[in-house]
Amino acid sequence: MPRPLKPRTIGVVPEVCHFKPRGVPARKMKTIGLSLDEFEAIRLADYEGLSHEEAASLMNISRPTFSRLVEKARVKVSCFLVEGNQLVINGGNIELDPENSCL
Repeated sequence: MPRPLKPRTIGVVPEVCHFKPRGVPARKMKTIGLSLDEFEAIRLADYEGLSHEEAASLMNISRPTFSRLVEKARVKVSCFLVEGNQLVINGGNIELDPENSCL
């Protein structure tokens, strides 16, 4: 039996959670799901420019776990851009950071 996942702390919930190419019906596209913890990893590493160690600390996970998470998220975002799929951000085993959350 696998070990249960610890919730990952996120500081921001995205305002927009669904992206798709203009002019193509959603039913004709493949959907790529990006979890909220993957979104947070991309935000912290690429948008905020934090080191993997700093970002992992903010998310309350190990640095190797953070590195795997951000790599997985980058692959999904690149598939969305290159293949013209739709991207939906939701789900994941997360908890909001009460100090940094805008909610």
